[in-house]
Amino acid sequence: MQLTPAEEAARDAEEKAWADGAPTRRMANLRQQRNILLAQTDWMGNSDVTMSADWKTYRQALRDITKQTPADDSLSNITWPTKPE
Repeated sequence: MQLTPAEEAARDAEEKAWADGAPTRRMANLRQQRNILLAQTDWMGNSDVTMSADWKTYRQALRDITKQTPADDSLSNITWPTKPE
């Protein structure tokens, strides 16, 4: 089945909108993954836990991760901080 010129134009517009939205989707994915990692360490913020400098640095690096710009959907160029032992 062939598309009409109007249908082709509409499809092209949809594809362009999807491609133009890639950076926003990538940043949302980056924030989501960052939030999961931060949530895994939230218990360290309890008043009865003394957080080491390494953990503070790790958590700050996670918060700062959004200063990097994802180049692709797999976030392959993002340098994730190393979780302390």
